[in-house]
Amino acid sequence: MAEIRKMTAEDLDQVAKIEKETFSMPWSKESLMDFLNREDVVFLAAEENGEILGYCGYLKIIDEADILNVAVKEGHRGKHIGSDMIQKLLEEGNRQGIFRFTLEVRQSNLTAIHIYEKAGFISAGIRKNFYEKPTENGIIMWKQ
Repeated sequence: MAEIRKMTAEDLDQVAKIEKETFSMPWSKESLMDFLNREDVVFLAAEENGEILGYCGYLKIIDEADILNVAVKEGHRGKHIGSDMIQKLLEEGNRQGIFRFTLEVRQSNLTAIHIYEKAGFISAGIRKNFYEKPTENGIIMWKQ
């Protein structure tokens, strides 16, 4: 079973690989490091036997949080790692006094939408053509 813990700089090589395999416009290792070093950002990693299986994070904006990235390594999807990470991320936010969370998700990403709905998120609107490569609408979701 994967341990979900705070991400460290030592995780970034593996995280950058997951980022590249998951997203059509991945963040660079340097961008990930910049976010990791910010005081208003929290990133978690799911690790098992030294292997990073997934990661997620949020940006704190006063008393709310914008969930930035959620990704699970190919070959480890469908094992509840994503939903477990989201739950831990929400708990960490609550510890920091955050009780309102938002995110955007590709309209076609039904698996992620289901995970977010299970965690208590609801659809709050559409961002037209929010995503690129391919162009696609983003669903805005909130949890309060």
